[in-house]
Amino acid sequence: MKINVKETTIVKPAEKTPRHTIWLSSLDLVNKNVHSTALCFYRYNGASNFFDTALLKEALSKVLVPFYPFAGRFKHDENGRLEINCNEEGVLFVEAETCSNLDDLGDFMPSPALKKLITTVDQSGGVSSFPFMVVQLTRFKCGGVSLLVSAIHLVADGSTAFHFMASFAEITRGLDISIPPFLDRSLLRPRNPPQVMFDHIEYKNFSTITKKPSNPNGGPNFEILNLRMEKEQASILKRKAKEGSNTNYSTFEILAGHIWKCTCKARAQPHDEETSLFFTVNGRFNRLKPQLPPGFSGNVNYAAVAVSLVGDIVSKPVWYAANLVHETLVRMDNDYLRSAIDYLESQPDLMAIKRINSIYECPNLGITSWVRLPTHEADFGWGRPFHTTPASIMCEGKSCVLPSATDDGSLSLAIALRPEHMKEFEKVFYEY
Repeated sequence: MKINVKETTIVKPAEKTPRHTIWLSSLDLVNKNVHSTALCFYRYNGASNFFDTALLKEALSKVLVPFYPFAGRFKHDENGRLEINCNEEGVLFVEAETCSNLDDLGDFMPSPALKKLITTVDQSGGVSSFPFMVVQLTRFKCGGVSLLVSAIHLVADGSTAFHFMASFAEITRGLDISIPPFLDRSLLRPRNPPQVMFDHIEYKNFSTITKKPSNPNGGPNFEILNLRMEKEQASILKRKAKEGSNTNYSTFEILAGHIWKCTCKARAQPHDEETSLFFTVNGRFNRLKPQLPPGFSGNVNYAAVAVSLVGDIVSKPVWYAANLVHETLVRMDNDYLRSAIDYLESQPDLMAIKRINSIYECPNLGITSWVRLPTHEADFGWGRPFHTTPASIMCEGKSCVLPSATDDGSLSLAIALRPEHMKEFEKVFYEY
């Protein structure tokens, strides 16, 4: 698939916005300095103004008034800490086209083809040189489009990015924003004095197998496997997980345990080897007390990890792995999350504990869930997206669970594995 970029412009807020700096919390700064992507796909509905570029740019400039920090740039304060400089420099808007049809993308799951729909942000000019956000509209030969919203992870987590996208869509439709952004991140300041009450192993170093097979072609030594689980299949798995356990596990806990078990089986790891499952916990949804206000803008995702021996994961029922995830989630209450903030703020160098891609590699695993995110709510006036997905997975051992656009209870899984492990993973994934 060949992409032709027609126009690249900077879109600034439609009105004057406050000029000041915004403090970034440790939950912001512990993230990597990369843009996280969400790709929405829309089929042509016959409208003469279908995803009109001028209309989108106008709406984007308007939504950047309440969301004005997204139009800023990074700067360092007097102590060298990164912060947002609200200076109205704008976001990048890209209009592109391709001779391919939407259906040429197959199942629309993360793949090398989808990566071509992303404009890479040049960060070579330093932290103050690049935009926090990229919006890219790509028109397909069939009339359909993809809309990319790519936001720097240091500024926004998935909840904030999808809130921005939904607000952008509302303004495009001529509506007011239903939930204004709450921009004060000081609610996530550490306590004074700090009170680190737990051993936060989720931020410690985790080893992986150092000897990895090389790729003779020089590229990444993994492929992305995309699988679908129907509602009926998920129900069978949930019933299976109840056998031998009295705990009522959530869908995420069961699915995460199942994926963990399937990955260990597919890799045929030694049973005495330790394996770690990494995921994130959203501090919203009543976890933090007092609860963060609606529309809180920033990163509120906490690192979480469950650890076990490979032999226990593969030999015991799926509820065993699900229970390890469940216990981790139960532990992460307000006291634990506040302690995590204090722990992060006490670190001399947050760069040293940022999760690098290699920690997800064999024998470990990372799972990201978009199931509770409003992934299909961005109706710009021409209907909801029929599919929303991250564009790519960057390393072996990472995976993403996506909800169905039709709310039929089905789920999709994209997981990056070594080629020799993919066939066995697919086989055991459908064995309950």
